Amino acid sequence: MPSFVLLVRARGDADPAMRIGITVSKKVGNAVVRNRMKRRFRALVREVLPEAGIPGADHVLIGRNGGIERPFDDLKAELAKALVKVKR
Repeated sequence: MPSFVLLVRARGDADPAMRIGITVSKKVGNAVVRNRMKRRFRALVREVLPEAGIPGADHVLIGRNGGIERPFDDLKAELAKALVKVKR
């Protein structure tokens, strides 16, 4: 089961900046768990998005159960794979 859902939408303006949104539902855990997951997602985005992101698009990561236990390298590979699928 994936640790997150990735939504990407092109804005359609001339701005090539990539924007990011991160959300984790209360179903995932308490505030400590949700905030830890958001910190991990922010670190993940800083590493992967500059090379693999889509310019001029909004990227939204929605955290899912089990994402907090996943190794960071697995999350990184998952995000890179999702971005490749979106680019097609």
